[in-house]
Amino acid sequence: MNFRAFAVLFVVAFLSSQISYADQKTIIDVPTLSGDVVIDGVPDEDFWSQARTIELIYETQPADNAPAAVKTTAYIADNGREVLLAFRAEDPDPSKIRAFLRDRDSLWSDDFVGFTIDTFNDQRRAYEFYVNPLGAQGDLIIDGATGNEDDSWDGLWDSAAKINATGYTVEIRIPYSTLRFQQTNGVVQKWGVDFLRFRPRDNRYRISNNRLIRGDNCYLCGLSKLQGFANANPGRDLEVTPTFTAGYAQSRDEPNLAWQSDGAQYELGVDVKWGIGSNLTLNGTINPDFSQVESDQAQLDLNTTFALFFPEKRPFFLEGADYFSTPFNVVYTRSVQDPDYGIRATGRNGKHTYGFFAAQDSVTQVLLPTALGSGFSPRLEQESLAAAGRYRFDINSKTSIGLISTLRSGNDYQNTVIGIDGRWQTQGHTITAQWLTSDTENPTAFNPKPPEPPLPKKQQGDAFSLGYEFSNRNWGAYVSHTSYDEGFRADLGFINQVDNKQSVIGGSRTWHGEDGAKITRMQLRGDWDITHRSDGQLLERELEAYFSLNGPMQSFIRAGAVKRDRFWAGQLFDESWWSMYGEITPTSRLSFSLFLRAGEQIDYRNAKLADIVQIDPSITLNIGRGINFRLNHTYQKLSRDGGNVFVANLSDARLSWQFDHRQRLRLSLQYGNTIRDRFLYNFPLNYNDEVRDLSAQLLYSYKINPRTAFYAGYSEGQFSNDDYPELFATGRALFMKLSYAWQPE
Repeated sequence: MNFRAFAVLFVVAFLSSQISYADQKTIIDVPTLSGDVVIDGVPDEDFWSQARTIELIYETQPADNAPAAVKTTAYIADNGREVLLAFRAEDPDPSKIRAFLRDRDSLWSDDFVGFTIDTFNDQRRAYEFYVNPLGAQGDLIIDGATGNEDDSWDGLWDSAAKINATGYTVEIRIPYSTLRFQQTNGVVQKWGVDFLRFRPRDNRYRISNNRLIRGDNCYLCGLSKLQGFANANPGRDLEVTPTFTAGYAQSRDEPNLAWQSDGAQYELGVDVKWGIGSNLTLNGTINPDFSQVESDQAQLDLNTTFALFFPEKRPFFLEGADYFSTPFNVVYTRSVQDPDYGIRATGRNGKHTYGFFAAQDSVTQVLLPTALGSGFSPRLEQESLAAAGRYRFDINSKTSIGLISTLRSGNDYQNTVIGIDGRWQTQGHTITAQWLTSDTENPTAFNPKPPEPPLPKKQQGDAFSLGYEFSNRNWGAYVSHTSYDEGFRADLGFINQVDNKQSVIGGSRTWHGEDGAKITRMQLRGDWDITHRSDGQLLERELEAYFSLNGPMQSFIRAGAVKRDRFWAGQLFDESWWSMYGEITPTSRLSFSLFLRAGEQIDYRNAKLADIVQIDPSITLNIGRGINFRLNHTYQKLSRDGGNVFVANLSDARLSWQFDHRQRLRLSLQYGNTIRDRFLYNFPLNYNDEVRDLSAQLLYSYKINPRTAFYAGYSEGQFSNDDYPELFATGRALFMKLSYAWQPE
């Protein structure tokens, strides 16, 4: 056994020796009630007078568990089929309530109320449900170990809200079939809970029924406990969602050529979700529509050696994605591009958490990493199998160990990864470790074009990580070491650099303003890292430091500097730059942000040091109750030897009109313009001096719930270069999608 595997096993053995301690949190008894509740946003039924009442009395941000300035009351009850909640959020000046009609999971800048609920009471994973004063919904999954929140999960639940003369009220109904929990058949259960209100004004105030524990990085460990739910029944958790898609697309390469098309395309598919008891959920999909309904936000990649990362948006892969999370990103489902079918199983039984998925992809394309960069292989029109399995054992609320394995397999091609990992955290301290080993058989079709050398027929290698982090209210520190063998590959993941060993050490100091202070928070942080190739060659040595503060009008400012030695094209370059980022929300209808960067950076195409300038402004504007406009722009200029290697501009504008909670019309425009100076390149430039492209999408959506929806849209792409100086349409398409989530009684 190699040293890295032994180190992880040692850490795992240490973690497994840790023991838990008794739970001493506040107990909230939840009554089981009968009676009808109309979810209309007005909790005026007699039912609510019998529900358990909870006062949200603490302002936990920006103040440190100070008395809340406004009164908020929550109500909760159980009827055996659903958990029912209501909120009364009082406000001394209701005219200042910030609320807009929003698409799902877009309410985070508004006033809103809701709760966090840990249904397994194990501090590992919890649901979050929120509603703004106009009834817009947001739901998330929070990872107890990392604190990361994932809004890609969409549950089926009902809510409504009303603004009144004293503030606003909210009602929420969550069927038990939406939740996962340990069904106990008549035995009283305990669930973790945090009732919350967010009130953005000059600052963004967080109000809770719980004190926020400072110096403990486990948020879920500090929750109160709901006691009850003895008769909670998830019911028949079966959902069948047939899908119909239709599209018509045309393309051409030159403006004077006729449009080409394969004609109208129609597809039928079906998704099935089956909750087998409380411990296991099965999902299956046949002939799914895996197109991106809404386009990705554009990114510039003009002077980088690494592949760009794009987030997953497809529902089949999003649900239960957190079950496959490990320190290394070995499951990146965007690599599965066009599957014909897929299956997934996820579940939890006591201390055991498990997940599995498999999909048959109609194409094969993988990320090929090296020590100095990464890129995607040629796209092969051949099928491949993509599969991943994950198991985690929670020794106690602080300690877990896990196993993971992934597979990509096609014609004369295969990549397998297996590994072990562990995590321990308590009172601000966190230790993580992971070891992976991979085995790859490459097809000839993956070989790069000459003069690049061909890939070895077989590749093998390991990856290893060990990290420690400490954080409390005022101080933070972290140290980590990661290494990748040259032959390591994780073709189902997103690991874009191998053949290196990196060590990092860093820390931070945070100052908090007194209650009522204009400056609520300041922080100084920095780190130093060093990276070597496996043969000992120094790849990178970097020192960076940043200072940030939070101030009035929800403002945030961060300024910092980076000094880095980086190896490229056989030599070390001395890079350095400064950067600044700021954002501010002067009113509920307007917010700005701006990122600036300037300094010296490698011109990778020509292996020379150059001057870099980057400016990224952004503006968000809310018009009326339902119209939202957002504009992001990126400007980059790389200069040397008295000229500009390139000047690039990229704009992403999105105008959304939310008619009501179900209907939305959205216009997206992305425009890019790049100008290059061919005389500053060390080789014949295959690019044009100037390239422009414009893409547009108009999308109408009608959503009854996240899985019963209708979409219709039109998209068009335009292009110009030196040969065709005027923009001309290169592609256009009409598309429609209809899905219906059927749940038998």
